[in-house]
Amino acid sequence: MNINYLCPHWGSEGKTAKSFFEAIQKEGYNGIEINLPEDNTFLNDFQAELESARAAYRAFGFIAQSVPEARKENVQEHIKRVLQRLEFLAGFSPDSINSHTGKDYFSFEDNCRVIEAIENFAIKNNIMVMHETHRGRFSFHGPSLLPYLDRFPDMKVAADFSHWCTVSESLLEGQAEVLEKVLPHIVHIHARVGHEQAPQAADPFAPEWQHHLEQYLSWWKDIKHYKTGKGDSKLTITPEAGPVPYMPAVPFTNQPLGNQWAINAKMKEYLSINL
Repeated sequence: MNINYLCPHWGSEGKTAKSFFEAIQKEGYNGIEINLPEDNTFLNDFQAELESARAAYRAFGFIAQSVPEARKENVQEHIKRVLQRLEFLAGFSPDSINSHTGKDYFSFEDNCRVIEAIENFAIKNNIMVMHETHRGRFSFHGPSLLPYLDRFPDMKVAADFSHWCTVSESLLEGQAEVLEKVLPHIVHIHARVGHEQAPQAADPFAPEWQHHLEQYLSWWKDIKHYKTGKGDSKLTITPEAGPVPYMPAVPFTNQPLGNQWAINAKMKEYLSINL
C-alpha cells in the first residue's frame, strides 16, 4: 500500500505560503492538510505554490478542511454556512475535504440534515468529503456514530481516535465492535496520540506514553490492513500534534511542553517504519 503523509498547516499560521511549502518539502511530506484562512494575500500565494508543487510531483496531496467555528445558530443557518464554506474550498481543487460536521447538541435528525446536505454537495461537485471523528461534532463518540453510519452507509470518515478516548475517558476498552463497524468507512487518519483526559500527549514518544502510542499504532495498523485486504492501494495520514492549547503548556508562561513540528516529523518517520 502507498501511504502519503500530509503536513498539517495547523500551528504554522505565522508562515507565508511559500515558506510553509518549502518547509514541508524539506521535511519530506507528500502533501498538506489545511484549514484555508480568509486572507487573499495568503490564498493567492497558496494557489501558486500548490500549482508548483503539483507540477513537480503529480501525487502531491491536498486535503482542505471545513471547520465551522462555534456560533449560535439553528440547523438551517448552519447548513447554509457550511455549504458556503465547501463551495469556497472546492474552488481550490482539493483532492478531498475534511469536514467537522454538525454539532454534538443537534438532534439526530438535525445532524442528518447537515450530513445529507454535505453528501449531496460531494456528489454534485464530484469531490470526496470525509467527516472527522471530533469532539463537539456529530461524530464525537464511537457508539453514537453508528446510527449515522446506518443512515448513510457510503459515509467517508477521517479517523482521529484521540477525541473518542477523551470523551470515553478510556483507551476504548470494550469498543472493539464499534471500531470494526467504523473501519469500512475510514479513508484518512489523523495520527495524534491522545489519552483518557486530553486529546494530546505532550510528546507521544516519551516513555510514559509508550502504552498509548502502541495502542494507537495498533488501531492504525488495523485500518491499513483492512484497506489492503479490500484492495485499496492508497492511504493518507496527517501526523497532527497541535500547538497550544492542544499542546500542554507551562503555567503562567504558556510555553509549549513539546515541539509540535518536530513531533509530527518524528511521527511521520515512526509510521513509515512501523506501520
